[in-house]
Amino acid sequence: MSNYIATISKEELENLPKAAFPGQIVVVDSSEQIAEACQYLSQFEQIGFDTESRAVFQKGVVNKISLLQLSTPERCYLFRLCRIRLDKAILKILENPNIRKIGLATNGDLKELHTLRKFRARNFIDLQTIVGDYGIQELGLTKISAIVLGKRVAKAQRLSNWEALQLTEAQQLYAATDAWICSCIYDKLTSEQ
Repeated sequence: MSNYIATISKEELENLPKAAFPGQIVVVDSSEQIAEACQYLSQFEQIGFDTESRAVFQKGVVNKISLLQLSTPERCYLFRLCRIRLDKAILKILENPNIRKIGLATNGDLKELHTLRKFRARNFIDLQTIVGDYGIQELGLTKISAIVLGKRVAKAQRLSNWEALQLTEAQQLYAATDAWICSCIYDKLTSEQ
C-alpha cells in the first residue's frame, strides 16, 4: 500500500490542474427519463455518488436534496430531485449490494435522502473513512483529489442555486465532477494495494 503526503497547502493546490468530468452529462428532470438512466447505471459494479442542496445561510435550517449525482467513467446522471420523485428505480441502484457507490461524507447525504424516502442503502464507500489508511489526513474532496490524483476540484458552484429552473453548464460540470472524481480516487487508492 502506497503512502501519500498527509496534507497539502493552498498554494500547492492552486498550482494543480483542475479536474473536470470528461464524459456525457445527462440531466434527469422528468419521470420518463428515470428508467433509461437506471438501466444504464445498473450495468456497472461501481459508480460515483454525490448530492447537492440549495445553500442555507441560516443556522439550524436544512434544505432538502435538490440533486443526486450518479456517475460512471463515461456518463453522469444528474437526478433533479427538486423536480422528480426519488423513484423506486433509483432506490434499486442505491440498495443494490453489487454496485459500489463511492462518495465523500456519504452518511450526511444518505440521511438527507432518507427524509425524501426510506430505503436500505447498501455498499456505500465513504472516502473519508479510508484515506487515513493511506496516510492522508485531509478530509475534503478538493485536497484528497489533489493528493491522490494531482488534480484540484473547483468548488465555485457549491453554493449556487440547485433548484434553478435550468442548471447552468458550470453547475452541471461541477456536479458531475464531484461524483465522478470520488470513483477515480477510490480506483487509484485500491489499485495500489
